[in-house]
Amino acid sequence: MILENYHDEQKKSGRRKRKAIGITISLIVLILIGGGIGTALYISSALQPTASSDQEVRVKIPSGTGSAQIAKLLKDEGMIKDSTIFTIYLKMKKEGSRFQAGEYAMKPGMTFDQMIEQMNNGQTVKEEVFRVTIPEGYTIEQIADKLGEQTPWSADEFLQLMDNPEQFKSAAAADLPDNELLKHRLEGYLFPETYEFKKGSTVEDFIERALQELDKKLDTLPSDWQDRMKALNLNRHQMLTIASLIEREVVLDEERPLVAGVIYNRLNTNMKLQIDATVQYLFDKFKERLYEKDLLVDSPYNTYKNLGLPPGPIASPSIASIKAALYPQETKYFFYLTKKDGTQGHLFAETFEEHKKNKTISEQTAK
Repeated sequence: MILENYHDEQKKSGRRKRKAIGITISLIVLILIGGGIGTALYISSALQPTASSDQEVRVKIPSGTGSAQIAKLLKDEGMIKDSTIFTIYLKMKKEGSRFQAGEYAMKPGMTFDQMIEQMNNGQTVKEEVFRVTIPEGYTIEQIADKLGEQTPWSADEFLQLMDNPEQFKSAAAADLPDNELLKHRLEGYLFPETYEFKKGSTVEDFIERALQELDKKLDTLPSDWQDRMKALNLNRHQMLTIASLIEREVVLDEERPLVAGVIYNRLNTNMKLQIDATVQYLFDKFKERLYEKDLLVDSPYNTYKNLGLPPGPIASPSIASIKAALYPQETKYFFYLTKKDGTQGHLFAETFEEHKKNKTISEQTAK
């Protein structure tokens, strides 16, 4: 009897244990199933776009930013719901390696694929910029007019800065003479080029950039250019002055070294340069024709009245004119005049008699 009771208790105990194990397993299964469904629902939600909005979001991606960091940036800006899910999505799609740095304009409601495509293509926000073109041979005052018309900058402020160059960093302008005869101290030192500036840039930014561009262009010259300058018994200011004379006198590149040769021939024999461009520099507007009275204007820039070079450059020379000033063509020419046949070329002469003949020839071929 006791033995039977013992076996009955053992059976009941086994049944209770099996029941408890079954309930535990069932609970574990239910928990696993419940957790899986919840996870699945969460992942499904995280893969969906955020609530749509027309409010633009700017996302800045610095250079060298990895996928996980980009995901965090997108999460912080409210473009995605979960950065981890987005990172996993990128790995599954084998994306993220082609993302380009920059600032992106996005809108909430974009899909993962839309954002991925935008970053792959580098469809960044284009900064507002404006361009300034300084033509070759422009004077400081012509540049001032152009800036006043085409930029947010003041022409008057620019002109004031042209006479106070100390605040600017430039190797070329470092030995700029403090000469009170100079019309504008930085004349000839702003390299003629097209410059691009971000919105908000200042006129000081422009001047600094144009000065440094001249430094860069001088660095592209043959390595012996400074030795050539010394051999010609010139300093940098004088070299740029000669280059500016060539720039204002010559249109055809092949004639620049020839005209440079004429200038040196006259300088070396103490002849007045008698260059029309130096007289034109004295007037507010270009004159189609210079009269005798114009050639008598009293100014240190007037090379019809004064020996030697003017006090400084009369315009911004091109690199072609700078090269011609450094590497003139050696000839016996002392005279040149512009052809009147429309070619913009010149006739050169060794003597004044030949020069007069060239004038006659030019008149006969005038259009």
